[in-house]
Amino acid sequence: MNFLPLLGVEFQKIRRSGIFIILFASTVILWIPSIVNSESNFYMQAEGVSPEHNFFIQGFMAMSWFMFPASMVVGTVLVSQTERMNKGILKMLALPVGTVRLCLAKFVVLLVLSAAQVLMMTGMYYIGAAICSVTRDYDFILPPLFVMGKISILFLSAIPMLSFFWMLSVCIQTPIFSIGIGLASIVPSVLVINTKIWFAYPMSYSFFVIVAEYGKLATNLDTAQVEFVPWIPVAVVISMTCLCVSCLCFGRAERR
Repeated sequence: MNFLPLLGVEFQKIRRSGIFIILFASTVILWIPSIVNSESNFYMQAEGVSPEHNFFIQGFMAMSWFMFPASMVVGTVLVSQTERMNKGILKMLALPVGTVRLCLAKFVVLLVLSAAQVLMMTGMYYIGAAICSVTRDYDFILPPLFVMGKISILFLSAIPMLSFFWMLSVCIQTPIFSIGIGLASIVPSVLVINTKIWFAYPMSYSFFVIVAEYGKLATNLDTAQVEFVPWIPVAVVISMTCLCVSCLCFGRAERR
């Protein structure tokens, strides 16, 4: 079976899994406090941050630190468990499909899910900004090109983290342990971004780049900025290593 038909099969498997409902619900929950407390966005003007930029960045900072990674942890385990329920993995391994190809197809599905949540996040931002613009009599809506640039950075920076979560779900057969370790790995990111070796911890990437963007917008506030070297080489090595381990371990327990 070629890769594209295999990818289509994988999307069919998650269609009724409820993953999209989980992703959408977490996005809505995130933006409700931002809308309710929209007046707080006017308090950062002394630091040189306009209310509309503060509304956007603060929401995405909250998302990138915990809600987005946590949703991806749960989504990753759900994608992995589609094969383990009713011993579906045994049926797939019986087909003339390489385990490496099957593993990578599932990882692509995970990437699409992460992109979908980022787009949901963006859609909720515009809805929230429109509501706040009416209630506060101030234009909170930013240009689409600006927003798309920031969310693209957020998505790309999350790929190493997603590869790590995928490796956990493949190597750890028990879902509760996989979710527990994944969620526990998110918490230290708020501390790691304040160190010089933040680039060695993929769970901190998305949060770090959003905080760095916040520093660019604040004329009177200094934050650490992204240095592409050594970040990009390290991120590539981490991603490739996690994917290689995932491909080697995928289906190994069932083949025994």
